[in-house]
Amino acid sequence: MAEPVREELSALAAIFCGPDEWEVLSLSETDGAMFRILTKAEGFTDTDIPLQLVFHLPLSYPSCLPGIVVNSKHLTRAQCEIVKEKLLEQAETLLSEPMVHELVLWIQQNLRHILEHPEAGSGGEKCSSAASMTVDDGLWMTLLHLDHMRAKAKYVRTVEKWASDLRLTGRLMFMGKIILILLQGDRNDIKVPKRLMWNEYLILQKTCKVDVDSSGKKCKEKMMSVLFETKVQAEHKRFLAFEVKEYSSLDELQKEFETTGLKKLFSEFVLRLVK
Repeated sequence: MAEPVREELSALAAIFCGPDEWEVLSLSETDGAMFRILTKAEGFTDTDIPLQLVFHLPLSYPSCLPGIVVNSKHLTRAQCEIVKEKLLEQAETLLSEPMVHELVLWIQQNLRHILEHPEAGSGGEKCSSAASMTVDDGLWMTLLHLDHMRAKAKYVRTVEKWASDLRLTGRLMFMGKIILILLQGDRNDIKVPKRLMWNEYLILQKTCKVDVDSSGKKCKEKMMSVLFETKVQAEHKRFLAFEVKEYSSLDELQKEFETTGLKKLFSEFVLRLVK
């Protein structure tokens, strides 16, 4: 990770030093940095609206845009998407220089105006962002593995909602202790570059309290892994919806993968999960 980025992270940690204002989600020499900032901005009625901003700084940052996810219990999903687009538009004016603090200050000053004038721009489509890749047509899919679910009913409802909000299709699959999430998404529909879609889903799982720990206290997902990601090929089945399915045996689960054209995927990544 470049030294200027490390310096920016250090400065941000010093600035957002209040309770729960700052959390580093991941640091990687190959994928860059991902972190969360909690802040507030003035809304419609002069009332401060809490905002959770998650940034992904790829290795080529600040020469390209950061990945940004916006969440708030006080805003609709559509409003969060508009705020994200406006932040990306503003980020384009700050390329080649550290920009995260400037973006946070900007949204603190402009949130009310954005909510009152929600016509969204297309800033998120003008530049390669989180993965520094160009946008092209077609479906992509990813296979995720969850270690466990303690609050299963709530967890399942949350995953179904996220899939619906992000316009992802696929399967949430249970077979014994094996829990898999197979996702498909059209980049044209969701208007984000490759991997940013998955990043947004993964960020939701990492930053939202979707389960409970052994004491029954709400907790975040810390034991999810990405097993595979690829462009959907001609032999792969296109899922029309997101479904939750239970399988009574490994053979039944294998047949699901085979009928969707994913026999090789099952052999390489699922079988090794069987203990």
